[in-house]
Amino acid sequence: MDRSTLILSILFTLTASTTNFFSPVLAGTFDTEFDITWGDGRGKVLNNGDLLTLSLDKASGSGFQTKKEYLFGKIDMQLKLVPGNSAGTVTAYYLKSKGDTWDEIDFEFLGNLTGDPYVMHTNVYTQGKGDREQQFNLWFDPTADFHTYSVLWNPHHIVFLVDDIPVRQFKNLEHRGIPYPKMQPMRLYSSLWNADQWATRGGLVKTDWSNAPFTASYRNFRADACVSSGGKSSCPASSPRWFSQRLDLTAEDKMRVVQRKFMVYNYCTDSKRFPQGFPKECRLH
Repeated sequence: MDRSTLILSILFTLTASTTNFFSPVLAGTFDTEFDITWGDGRGKVLNNGDLLTLSLDKASGSGFQTKKEYLFGKIDMQLKLVPGNSAGTVTAYYLKSKGDTWDEIDFEFLGNLTGDPYVMHTNVYTQGKGDREQQFNLWFDPTADFHTYSVLWNPHHIVFLVDDIPVRQFKNLEHRGIPYPKMQPMRLYSSLWNADQWATRGGLVKTDWSNAPFTASYRNFRADACVSSGGKSSCPASSPRWFSQRLDLTAEDKMRVVQRKFMVYNYCTDSKRFPQGFPKECRLH
């Protein structure tokens, strides 16, 4: 079996077993659910609120955020990333709380030369501390069509999903002395910006501004989440399904297949970075 056939076989099995994993979600339009926060017109809401685009040129990138804050939820967004030679650009898509000891759940998509794979960078911050990077090569062209990138965040774990396939899990291990995001509500943010000092091959490949403006597109935002306001959270009727959701053994096995075949960096195996020993959660997951 050749590589492409093998990948399709794996992903068909994964999708078949996980598509109905989570409860139905609540959709919102970009004009009602989001504010474009920077970029001087480079962020645009189109198609009666159903589509949002961010663009980047040499002068500036752009970004947006949700009007609401969430404390636990299942968040979905479809993205179509910058096509062509996207080296040096980063499309960030993340949940983040306020303050100096913030919590954060990150997707970042690191652009690359035409034809080379995008790197999907993930990270989890608790109380202002991150350093939990895992990176994956996507198994499809994320610039050719929209794909769904999701975060499931409940009291048990954080799960990163791509097209409903779990690719990473960060468990709540507070009972073992590891902080877990559970007290600070987060907004969803996204931005498109120039990071050619580090984004592509450690900064070796710079942004080619002759290709500007660079554009990323967003649609089908859904948040089945507890909305936080004034120190109180209000949860939708469907929340009990995702609020207690855990990955079963089959789903964890499928996630390990993705990690084995597509993960290109894992902080839990970077011995040069942690000469005194790996972070505690690396030994407990």
